[in-house]
Amino acid sequence: MTATRLDEWLDAVDGGRLDATLAELYGEGQATDQRRRYRSLLARLGEGAGDRECVLVTTPGRTELGGNHTDHNNGVVLAAGVHFDILAAAAPTGDGVIRVRSEGFPETVAVRLDELSPRKGEAGTPAALVRGVAAGFADRGWAVGGFDACVAGEVPLGAGLSSSAAFEVCMGQVLNQLYNGGQRTPLELAVVGRAAENTYFGKPCGLMDQLACAAQGILSIDFADPEAPAVRQVDFDFAATDYRLVVVDTGGSHADLTPEYAAIPVEMERAAKVLGRDKARGLTVARVLDNAARIREEAGDRALLRLVHFIEETDRAVQQAEALDRGDMARYLDLVRQSGDSCWRLNQNCISTTDYLDQPIPVALALTERFLGGDGAWRIQGGGFAGTIQAYVPKERVDAYAAYMEGVFGRGAVMPVRIRRPGFDVLRPGGRT
Repeated sequence: MTATRLDEWLDAVDGGRLDATLAELYGEGQATDQRRRYRSLLARLGEGAGDRECVLVTTPGRTELGGNHTDHNNGVVLAAGVHFDILAAAAPTGDGVIRVRSEGFPETVAVRLDELSPRKGEAGTPAALVRGVAAGFADRGWAVGGFDACVAGEVPLGAGLSSSAAFEVCMGQVLNQLYNGGQRTPLELAVVGRAAENTYFGKPCGLMDQLACAAQGILSIDFADPEAPAVRQVDFDFAATDYRLVVVDTGGSHADLTPEYAAIPVEMERAAKVLGRDKARGLTVARVLDNAARIREEAGDRALLRLVHFIEETDRAVQQAEALDRGDMARYLDLVRQSGDSCWRLNQNCISTTDYLDQPIPVALALTERFLGGDGAWRIQGGGFAGTIQAYVPKERVDAYAAYMEGVFGRGAVMPVRIRRPGFDVLRPGGRT
């Protein structure tokens, strides 16, 4: 177990020994607010028991930079951890129960470790995710044990920044640090988190979200082997460019959209099967178009378009990473714009087919295009149909862009995003892990 006495943690926070780490994680000028946040969390866990040992884990949300809806068909994505995080202070117990208290939620999640089968009626709840993560550890023969955790989340819900994936990875990291000596890898934690979300939470998803939350930094991820994806850190500092990455919460609800998300991989695979493949990876646009009439007849028009999107979007994600490797921001932004156009025209995940009168994503994209003109880039953020868009805005125009968009979507809708460097998932009283 790698834990530290709670009173030592409080001394480290109050004494400013975490300030450099907090500035690195959340940005210059944020240390005071984050020190207050960390202290409040630790105090809630301790409740006067200063000799209690605990771990402090911070797991970022993620932003998808390229490769929209490509991970589930063995494609390539470009993703990154962000400064919005799930923060957990956790102390081991000997009673075989995981208890999680989340800031802003009155009820404590309690999961017994001798009851790890999926529960009817629990889908869609934090308890399902905790149970699923614990089950994933137990099924693999990894050590599990009870703990008390207090959690404070800054990953905005429904903002396309993967709050559920961050929570899953955070709970896995707590078990990893308390009972497994920190030996579980980011990929292992991501696989467990995805299984919890798919099987226990009841939401279909690929592995990108969890892996980006677990590995952090900017990642080029190739899912040619979905159980052992090739992951490469891309060394690029967006803060050193003339642009700021922001997300815009359009206020659209994700409720009842699971069938829309699920249809995308199903249709891509249906179109690929016409050409004798189980997954879309490995096909070329030329071959698809040579067989377009047959695919239209056997799989449908939208399946054909989504298959073309997958092939070109996978290639674009590779090219985006290469552009960042070269420091070619102009080429990168051009590829982002191409990705956004493909999502709108080919993948068609900007408008819900069940609620077509409500179109916040197209409104946000159209307004952003008009505001930025040719200087910057814009695309949908995450799974689509509702939620958020992503924009790269010239630094000197960020405030004007925020005022422009918040005039339509409400105060706080525009959120600047910092890309988080890797290596900060488990903290120590002296700073980073």
